[in-house]
Amino acid sequence: MGKRRGHAASRMSDSQEGKIKLAFFVAIVGVTLTVLGVGTEFWVELAPPKSFFNNQTCLAAHYGLWKGCVRTLWVSDIDPERESCGPAELPGESNCTYFKFFTSGENAVIFKKTTTKSLNIAAAILALLSLFMMATGSICIIMSLSKGVQFFLKPASFCFILSGFLVFVSLIIFHQSVLSLLASDHSVPLHHELSWSVACVGTAGAILIVGGVFFLLLALPYSPWERCLHHNRSAT
Repeated sequence: MGKRRGHAASRMSDSQEGKIKLAFFVAIVGVTLTVLGVGTEFWVELAPPKSFFNNQTCLAAHYGLWKGCVRTLWVSDIDPERESCGPAELPGESNCTYFKFFTSGENAVIFKKTTTKSLNIAAAILALLSLFMMATGSICIIMSLSKGVQFFLKPASFCFILSGFLVFVSLIIFHQSVLSLLASDHSVPLHHELSWSVACVGTAGAILIVGGVFFLLLALPYSPWERCLHHNRSAT
């Protein structure tokens, strides 16, 4: 009887389950944004000056963790006040290829500038590790909801917080790889800017950390907010 009562007391209430589902929804938003950012190649855009080409077309490049694209754009479609070619979202012919350093180990060359293989691979590996931690955290939450217990909330919290930090570290290393690319050759002047895929991944990292903190608070045996209110009432 004592074991049954202890087991019944350890099961979560409907209110607690609702809070976990809400926190899980927040984490899923972060996971979705991460998958969108990691799977797309709009992490950074590179554009030479329009005057570097003829008066009709110019080239702009954009790439992510896995592949890069070079687009041929019409100068007439570009803002007259813009000095460089782009943005890459404009209509034009695109030639996309996966980076060879994942297969044959060769660096990519973009506008006579050479990528740094070690930095690009490190950023990609960290992004994959973050996705693995997100999947592990999601499995923990699903098991917690299916079993009706809070035991899996703490490991889920650890997984989501760690995945958020890994996402930010991947962004930092990727940015360093871009700076290394630009410094490899100065014969072609380039304008560079981080694109919307980076915005997705950066937002995802923050959301994942917030979701992990929510799970950690829900895993506590007491409510910090209620304890704080109780302490204030006792003091008054």
